[in-house]
Amino acid sequence: MSDRPTATTSPPLLELEGLTTDFPLRHGRVRAVNDLSFQLYEGEKLGIVGESGSGKSVTLRSILRLVPYPGQTVAGDIRFQGQSLLAKTGREMRKIRGKDIAMIFQDPMTTLNPAFVVGEQIRESLRIHNIVPRSPGIVSHLFDRKRKKRENERVMQAMAEVGIPDPAQNARRYPHQFSGGMQQRALTAIALACEPQLLLADEPTTALDVTIQAQILALLDKINRERGTTIILVTHDLAVVAEFCHNVIVLYAGQLMEKGSIAQIIENPLHPYTHGLLRCLPKIGSRRQKIDPIPGLAPDLSSLQTGCPFAPRCDRVMPACSQTESIPLKTLSDGRLVRCLLF
Repeated sequence: MSDRPTATTSPPLLELEGLTTDFPLRHGRVRAVNDLSFQLYEGEKLGIVGESGSGKSVTLRSILRLVPYPGQTVAGDIRFQGQSLLAKTGREMRKIRGKDIAMIFQDPMTTLNPAFVVGEQIRESLRIHNIVPRSPGIVSHLFDRKRKKRENERVMQAMAEVGIPDPAQNARRYPHQFSGGMQQRALTAIALACEPQLLLADEPTTALDVTIQAQILALLDKINRERGTTIILVTHDLAVVAEFCHNVIVLYAGQLMEKGSIAQIIENPLHPYTHGLLRCLPKIGSRRQKIDPIPGLAPDLSSLQTGCPFAPRCDRVMPACSQTESIPLKTLSDGRLVRCLLF
């Protein structure tokens, strides 16, 4: 379990206030992220957990304003270093993406361009953000040999930092020539090439075996410790979050159900949904136990009823859970947040 970062009086690096992202579809409006608020401080490793469809990936894409059409952020604000990202133009956001805020996307095979070698895809990020400036007097980068040399050195450095062996040779390989773990490392190298302050990692260990998964998490932890990079890790696996993160947010149907430190959430979960997620984890012991899954299915976001969206699946449901218009988010004495009428 990771140590929490030293307490600080500095302002948050990232603030989400009432973030709401909708997808207007034929059969109804889907609210993928519903009035989400939280603060993220420099050097923090924050986990966002929940079942598929709970709004985790849409939250990350909303921060970068990369929500796929026809989705749109309809309410709230996203502030990075005190400045509203929603107020920025498309050109201003392109300067931020990859340089100040970078993202490791979920599926390397659909994110990496199969037509270009890996080294060129890392170089592209450096060139877009002018990380390696042109040599004096040279107008076009095509004739700037000194710049190309410096870019190559930076590409080799980025690949070596993420643990890709023999960078000079592997930089000339195509994505399909890499294993799943190597593809994930290549995506990480692209994201880190410009040394961003905030890294958004969208399920970076999905479909990897446990050995490669541990290597990727160790790499991200090293980046956090050595560079001070702030990280948001999205996953459906609470075991991964318990190993890696300082704090965790539990999402369900786009709403924040519980937020607290790893110790609070793992050792003393409060919300019935958090209890359910923890019961789904396999336990190693002498006595054989069946995994206890959460009953029912995730709700249809286009036809949510009033009250708690988890009520139809909850083993502690009360009549008030569905009769109350909306369940308030409460701040408890220990600082954690929970959205439940039991507290």
